[in-house]
Amino acid sequence: MNHDLLNKYNLRLPRYTSYPTAPHFSAAVTPDLYRTWLETLDPETPVSLYLHVVYCAEMCWFCGCHTKITKRYAPIAEYLETLLQEIDLVANALPARFTAKHIHFGGGSPTILSAPDFTRLMQRLKNCFSFSPDAETAVELDPRTADEAYIQAMAAAGVNRASVGVQDFNHKVQETVNRIQPFELVASVFKWLRRHGIDRINMDLMYGLPYQTTASILDTVDRAVSLGPQRISLFGYAHVPWMRKHQTLLPEDCLPGFRDRWEQYEAATKRLHQYGYVSIGLDHFALANDTMAIAQTEKRLNRNFQGYTTDTAPVLLGMGASGIGSLPQGYVANEGEVHAWRRMISGGILPIRRGIAISDEDRMRRMVIERLMCDLEVDLGDIASSFGRGHDYFTPELNGMQDLEKDNLVIRHEHMLRMTEEGRPLVRVAAARFDQYLKQGELKHSKAI
Repeated sequence: MNHDLLNKYNLRLPRYTSYPTAPHFSAAVTPDLYRTWLETLDPETPVSLYLHVVYCAEMCWFCGCHTKITKRYAPIAEYLETLLQEIDLVANALPARFTAKHIHFGGGSPTILSAPDFTRLMQRLKNCFSFSPDAETAVELDPRTADEAYIQAMAAAGVNRASVGVQDFNHKVQETVNRIQPFELVASVFKWLRRHGIDRINMDLMYGLPYQTTASILDTVDRAVSLGPQRISLFGYAHVPWMRKHQTLLPEDCLPGFRDRWEQYEAATKRLHQYGYVSIGLDHFALANDTMAIAQTEKRLNRNFQGYTTDTAPVLLGMGASGIGSLPQGYVANEGEVHAWRRMISGGILPIRRGIAISDEDRMRRMVIERLMCDLEVDLGDIASSFGRGHDYFTPELNGMQDLEKDNLVIRHEHMLRMTEEGRPLVRVAAARFDQYLKQGELKHSKAI
């Protein structure tokens, strides 16, 4: 892509894992309102569960997640007891026993829990929710804290997908970002996962880190593919030290510029295609026979707070400090400060700190943005019509795409909008044109490239 275009569209924009996006959540959504939302859910509605385990053994200096560092197990054990109480609180607020289709453990680092405690957590979920026969249970796995006995316990508890955090295999890069995990360690984890029947494996990679080069990224891709993950995510490092103070520990003068970032992304994408992976939306890749690739082909791909997903459940119940949930009525976000989260739960209060109730206008624009992010095309007339609006409802937004069309990033035809292949990495730019909440340049968002 022309470097002038890269510079032109390298804006700070949401990743659109929700709409409206999290910066627009407020204290207007209270624990009592959330309880009402839960109480009025249809018991036949399938749900997804997200469990946030906030602790890590050490801080990765690139990290943008909500996490806390501890070298002792006592705070982790205490956190688990509170999380078990929160599961009970949420389940008791529901009008019936609901069925879970997707269960996802994120963090932080879920594998910082001991194997017996992870088993307890899974059992509590099964006590409170029914699991569908084809339920996907996924764990974000840190290779540094998961030994074979732990993986065996995960498999016995019902885990059938693992997402292995790698980021980069280059030792200098690992040293600089404070995450040292040799290739051999990661290879052992892959071997243990498969030995115990967890053969659906994702791997997370990252570009734009200090000291990364196009050559080193390609070496990391080659090593990653040699392990045979079905899915690979390739995220651009978001440098936001004004939000994440630990990122100030990274040498800013060694961060790749946006042109170098683009070359890294482009080279890694081309290499993954050569290995038989297909692009999924903005930043995911999957083998052609993977369920995510099939969902994309059949236009069943969705997007939530974990990124691209095959999950179709209309309700996501988020638990744990800073956990985020999605319901037909709106979004909710838990208290992020662990002690305050614990106090609320100990008092029998659902630990909601903020959220947003959504309108039909929000739902309509969310559908437009999600389809564009997932399918790279959207029939604006059909969506407007399904919400009782005229086919030409989005004409102002379509007319506002002239610059993107001139730069060969989108194609407009009547009420259809389609990203070109060149425009794929900039799909957030097109999606943002439908965002009624967005303030351009909002510092809470990462750059498009």
